[in-house]
Amino acid sequence: MPTGYHARALEPIVQARLGVFPVVVVTGARQTGKSTLVRHVGGKERTYLSLDDLDVLEQAEQAPDRLLSRAAPLTLDEVQRVPELLLAIKRAVDAERVPGRFLLTGSANLQLMEAVSETLAGRAVYLTLWPMTPGEVAGAGRTGRWSTFLDNPPETWLDALGAAHVPLDPGDWASIALRGGYPEPATRLDYDADRAAWFEGYLRTYLERDLQQLAAIDNLTGFQRLIRAAALRVGNLMNQAEIARDVGLPPTTAQRYLALLETSYQLFRVEAYSVNRTKRLVKSPKLYWSDSGLALHLSADREPRGAHLENLLVADLLAWRELPTHRPNILFWRTTKDAEVDLVIETPTALLPVEVKASTSVSPRAARHVTTFLREYPAKAPAGLVVYGGSELYWLADRVLAVPWSHIL
Repeated sequence: MPTGYHARALEPIVQARLGVFPVVVVTGARQTGKSTLVRHVGGKERTYLSLDDLDVLEQAEQAPDRLLSRAAPLTLDEVQRVPELLLAIKRAVDAERVPGRFLLTGSANLQLMEAVSETLAGRAVYLTLWPMTPGEVAGAGRTGRWSTFLDNPPETWLDALGAAHVPLDPGDWASIALRGGYPEPATRLDYDADRAAWFEGYLRTYLERDLQQLAAIDNLTGFQRLIRAAALRVGNLMNQAEIARDVGLPPTTAQRYLALLETSYQLFRVEAYSVNRTKRLVKSPKLYWSDSGLALHLSADREPRGAHLENLLVADLLAWRELPTHRPNILFWRTTKDAEVDLVIETPTALLPVEVKASTSVSPRAARHVTTFLREYPAKAPAGLVVYGGSELYWLADRVLAVPWSHIL
């Protein structure tokens, strides 16, 4: 068992799915901790094999059925390296459908691979392990407390936030954003220079190995320029034509490269909330990175801004939304009249508008767009939040709660 294991919020979900489904697939970017997670989940009851092991890789390519017969239950790491192995897994499951028989991991987006969608349809369930949340880095094994606001009436929020919750150190969100959530820089590297070296190595591995498994990149220099341009646009509307012009790429190429960044779990597109009867809404999505530390490194920005606090919250939301049975939507709201709410969390029964301010204090004016949103959607949005960089928890305006970032994360 690895030493210094940090519990992950996804761990009980993986355990639960293994009790029901014959195949559980844990996907995510390289270095998010998938191998550590599945080895911890499996313990001594599961046999662990990695396709990074050349002997295992050779057997997977030449005798996949024999490989699968080596043990049961079986965990196979980096399975995207031999997509043909999925046919053997299908045969094994169809011959004997046993819950938890196979636990697979992959660094490419297996949900978008035609081989998986066709081969394991009806046999597999998919989970994504995102970079570590601040709560996981702190050793609490949790995501942010978003469910508190969505599952409870607003009049109980203050009491619910104060119950059994130890806030993270207030005022320190900038250093958390700089570290990011990849386990190595987030939990083991204490110096800026060491983390910078790790991020550079990560980028090189991503460009030279991971991308080649997804698609051929005919202009690697242009792709690198696009990555850095995307890092400079955290929290902005994603204008693909503008990005293409700025980095000197054809629009179709820029669009394909941005899609590859999403497919490989680096970028996340926050779509606009579009159900509105009275106002014209901006439809373009906003762009965020799955890891704030990598985004800040790529942009060479050592002073995190308000957009990076937004990115920190979005990254936490990505990990949190893997946990509910019905995956919530992460959206934003903006009208052509300049009314804007940074984030809108949507479940089948509720909407939670969230405005984000990096300042250590906020005035009632900070709640005005959330208030506008609440008036537009009274049936599903009973109240909203202004998340800010201070330390006081209080009602800022009618039905708008001011929440220190440390009380959520």
